[in-house]
Amino acid sequence: MTTRLQLTLACGDYDRTRPLMDGTVKPEGIDLIFLSLPGEETFWRMIRFKEFHVSEMSLSSYLLTRSRGNNDFIAIPVFVSRRFRHSSIYIHAGAGIKRPLDLIGKRVGVPEYQVTAAVWARGILQHEYGVSPEQMEWKTGGLEQPGREEKIPLSLPPSVRLSSIPEEKTLSKMLEMGELDALISPRTPSSYKGGKERVKRLFEDYRREETEYYLRTRIFPIMHTVVIRSDIYNSHPWVAQSLYKAFSLARDICCQHLANPMKFSLPWLECEVEAIKGILGEDLWPYGLEANEDVLKTFIHYSAEQGLIEKRIEAKALFAENTLVDYRI
Repeated sequence: MTTRLQLTLACGDYDRTRPLMDGTVKPEGIDLIFLSLPGEETFWRMIRFKEFHVSEMSLSSYLLTRSRGNNDFIAIPVFVSRRFRHSSIYIHAGAGIKRPLDLIGKRVGVPEYQVTAAVWARGILQHEYGVSPEQMEWKTGGLEQPGREEKIPLSLPPSVRLSSIPEEKTLSKMLEMGELDALISPRTPSSYKGGKERVKRLFEDYRREETEYYLRTRIFPIMHTVVIRSDIYNSHPWVAQSLYKAFSLARDICCQHLANPMKFSLPWLECEVEAIKGILGEDLWPYGLEANEDVLKTFIHYSAEQGLIEKRIEAKALFAENTLVDYRI
């Protein structure tokens, strides 16, 4: 009887990971125990306690640890979460913010300064709209629950004004009450109710803004990658390639069904998928270094520019070497 390696994988329940979750796709040589957990919990447990053999991981948190010489994890070039981030900037309706430049001098909340969504949003604000992080006052804390802290200690430039909100308060409520002028959040705050109340989006027509951004830059922002604990990788280097192939196959199965009106309860789904492919191309969710190197280089540049990393790192240095090239027959 062949012995298979049993590994735990902590990851979100996405359409592109569901075939791994339900066993439709089985990584070669691996019995996968799939733990469906929210990202914030997964990242915290993996960074603090290394609880899982493999996990989804914040791109920013991984880059920070790797740039500091921490080799506890090695990533594979699988990007299970991507999202444009113009839609993640919220404002208080009475703060006098009509355009990005109006953020200058304002109090801006963020769950953690280093979260990937915030790095992208700050980079976009600086390079697309001329508003740098130093021109705002930053407040960190829990979005919906009080007491959130940075997972990773930061050493930021003195020009960055950063402090925590009172430990009994939340960012969502503070924005609603006008105690914050704006908020960058990976999740939609509960105080946002479709732009009808005190909390609105900076870019209410965010689809147009994000489409124009992509057409200018060809950047579809990466949020999360997948990391393997280094003790597992060092003992079984084949695991990286096995998991990379399995994640890729799961993604392919998902993409085959995207426009299937028999599978999803959405009218005009085929038209929508065709329209998105007209913008992003046929490969809607690319994996691998080559297809994503420019996006990764931009993110690394933003992280260095914002003082999150002191030592720049090449994109290829983030990933297991045996996942960066394909064999040929």
